[in-house]
Amino acid sequence: MEHLERCEWLLRGTLVRAAVRRYLPWALVASMLAGSLLKELSPLPESYLSNKRNVLNVYFVKVAWAWTFCLLLPFIALTNYHLTGKAGLVLRRLSTLLVGTAIWYICTSIFSNIEHYTGSCYQSPALEGVRKEHQSKQQCHQEGGFWHGFDISGHSFLLTFCALMIVEEMSVLHEVKTDRSHCLHTAITTLVVALGILTFIWVLMFLCTAVYFHNLSQKVFGTLFGLLSWYGTYRFWYPKAFSPGLPPQSCSLNLKQDSYKK
Repeated sequence: MEHLERCEWLLRGTLVRAAVRRYLPWALVASMLAGSLLKELSPLPESYLSNKRNVLNVYFVKVAWAWTFCLLLPFIALTNYHLTGKAGLVLRRLSTLLVGTAIWYICTSIFSNIEHYTGSCYQSPALEGVRKEHQSKQQCHQEGGFWHGFDISGHSFLLTFCALMIVEEMSVLHEVKTDRSHCLHTAITTLVVALGILTFIWVLMFLCTAVYFHNLSQKVFGTLFGLLSWYGTYRFWYPKAFSPGLPPQSCSLNLKQDSYKK
């Protein structure tokens, strides 16, 4: 438990800072552009992470939203209830996960449709010999063809959105104080460590995507969708009254307590 608490303390000091929430979006954009430039001008030699079948890609990135959803669900529920004691407010805050699920589904559907309507089926990876009889990517692959269209980077989108969402939700830790002997302390500490590790995996794999996969325009659009999804929710919609709301902070808690006294 001592090692877990030490790890949690380091992650708190790293990810909970306001500066991280302020500069992480810019850092992701800069790393995407730098990685893409490196890929075009001086490609790195192939490595384990450049293989799409690496463990992190297969068991984490391919189901990135599921990991993010499953860890944020208990984290938001425990921390928000601990601070407010109100089940209704906790349910309201948990609706951020439903919003995130809708964003994930809509954006990935858009990407898939764009690739479909801009794509063609070829006889080889060198894009030789168009097979006009194949009208869909699935049909093309079933017949041994190679589909090529404008493939917006789903990794760039989802890893951007998930990393920024986790960092936003972890800002609540500024207010969370628990008794070390209480089981709630162990649960929150474990979740903080898990979410911190997950965030570092998302950022690492975002960098790998920038360096090894897709072209610049595909990654730009993917990252832009991720940034707009984060900004549209946590910076534009959630601060408003009719929304899932932002993670509770001391100022908002004090205002609510004053209103109850009145």
